[in-house]
Amino acid sequence: MIERENVVVGAGPVGLTAALALHALGRPVTVIEAGASDRVRPGSRAIFIHRASLSVLERIRPGLGHELNRHGLSWRTKRTLYAGREIYSHTYPPIPAGKLPTATSLPQVVTERVLFQECSGAGIEFLWNTPATGVAISDDGVVVATSTGQSLKARYVIAADGARSVVRESAGLRLEGPQTTNAFVIVDAAEDHDRPLPAERIFHYRHPAVDGRNVLYVPFAGHWRIDLQCHPTDNPEVFSGVEGVRMWLPKVIRADYADRVTWVSTYIFRQAVANRFTDHRRRVLLAGEAAHVFAPFGARGLNSGIPDAYLAAAAIDTALKADSDVHARAAIDLFASSRRNAALRNRAASNTALHHLTASTLLRRLACGAAASVAPWIKSAGRWMDRSPYGPPLGPPDADGMQY
Repeated sequence: MIERENVVVGAGPVGLTAALALHALGRPVTVIEAGASDRVRPGSRAIFIHRASLSVLERIRPGLGHELNRHGLSWRTKRTLYAGREIYSHTYPPIPAGKLPTATSLPQVVTERVLFQECSGAGIEFLWNTPATGVAISDDGVVVATSTGQSLKARYVIAADGARSVVRESAGLRLEGPQTTNAFVIVDAAEDHDRPLPAERIFHYRHPAVDGRNVLYVPFAGHWRIDLQCHPTDNPEVFSGVEGVRMWLPKVIRADYADRVTWVSTYIFRQAVANRFTDHRRRVLLAGEAAHVFAPFGARGLNSGIPDAYLAAAAIDTALKADSDVHARAAIDLFASSRRNAALRNRAASNTALHHLTASTLLRRLACGAAASVAPWIKSAGRWMDRSPYGPPLGPPDADGMQY
């Protein structure tokens, strides 16, 4: 049996953030990961990191938020079109030197690489090729069993092992929430560096070239992401296969980008939040997709996972310093309740975006059509159409200074 003070399960961006946060507090931590250190993870996945998240990473390790920004792309212009006609555009002013941008966009694999380099520089211990198979929780700690036959005993465990979290299920916790019905096809295409497209985020309502389907394309470092929202009656496989992508992609972005596709995936999103963010003995803490899964509109997944990780580490540090079990449990409970409330707010915001995108009611369709028709003269209507596919904007920071 390997004994450690703290264990993080999962070496994705949330798990790596949790490990760095514990280390910054002077707490030893071991990260266990099912995959290999050189594992290849397909696709861009979580590409959008908000300034609030970059700021959290700066708190953990000064310079880290700026380092991620150096690897990313920060677009400044956004456009929204309705049935092929532009109804809104806005260009943000340049970011002052030395300041963090509103957001930076980069492939998740690059985010993970930068975070892992920071972990390595800090001397954090990793156990690769070590899938967790379950946990046994007692009043004084957690034993994590693995498929290698090794067991690790820790005072606390942060579960950052994703939506299918073995740790969450073994701890008796569960995700609760529905799946959406509309499918989305997501395509990554490499940028043409000889003839790059303008770095602008563009959203099309009812794109006329693809029979009125909604289309989003957004740049990130070295690539473009193009999202096609299928109609409810569509078979998404028709649009996600090689020939299907070649059928519709040249109609919505420059035709040669159909030859630059690097990844295609189809999603039916789940809107789910764990029933609790800690077990009854307050020894396992959930973070990231182990705790919640959302549709990606508004980029609320990773951007809520980063504060989950930061605050889980802070709660563990407080609990380990506590002068009684009652105070230790109270620190973990505060984390669990505050982050679950944040997750519920994020799910509600994501649901708002989904209801707008799917326009499933006549009233919503009429409202969108009316706003689009008056947007050239009433700027607030254009702003509403521009913002609504991403849900409500960030609110003020909460008591912990977090915005997610």
